[in-house]
Amino acid sequence: MTFEQLETRRYTYADYEKWPEDFRCELIDGVPYPTYGYDKNGEPCLMPGPVPKHQKITTALLGRIWQFLRGRRCQVFPAPITVRLNYDDGGDIIVEPDIIVVCDKNKIDKNGINGAPDMVIEILSPSTRKKDKIFKKQKYQQYGVREYWIVDPETQFVDVYLLVEGKYVVNTYSDDDTAPVMVLPGCEINLTEVFAELDELNDNETEENK
Repeated sequence: MTFEQLETRRYTYADYEKWPEDFRCELIDGVPYPTYGYDKNGEPCLMPGPVPKHQKITTALLGRIWQFLRGRRCQVFPAPITVRLNYDDGGDIIVEPDIIVVCDKNKIDKNGINGAPDMVIEILSPSTRKKDKIFKKQKYQQYGVREYWIVDPETQFVDVYLLVEGKYVVNTYSDDDTAPVMVLPGCEINLTEVFAELDELNDNETEENK
């Protein structure tokens, strides 16, 4: 099965469940997004698997949040995990964020997450930048994700969107900052330590190029 074989119509979670396991995609307003992203010119391009920079940051953030949540009711999950943002309204918005935090155990079932997580983190790559910063951000706001982090490994900035009266308000942090996780009172993430994970990769690349 390929994306070229799909009909031009609006798909739902009922369709999604019938597709083969290796047919990986997200649904945004019923439109399937394959493992494709957008290049710097806004053109569709094949999206490669996560690179070491992406995975280093994912692991660093996941580890710090997991450690904080030990013994608490909220749970943290890494990708891939299916999030059905509007599961009770047609189920045509299905995403797989890099990291999510869920505090309502009733939203968790054997197939994934039903409804909005309390927190979502997306780590940017060139091929996912447009989808994460535009399409997904709109849907996370619309369906009530209380806190949305967009982490840029290249600039080492983190945009933190907090839901205030149904609209996102953004605060931006750099690699010199400690960023609070507002939905998890008392949880703070030292971004200097997180982005320092990339220094080891850069050092290795320098050694290899000598």
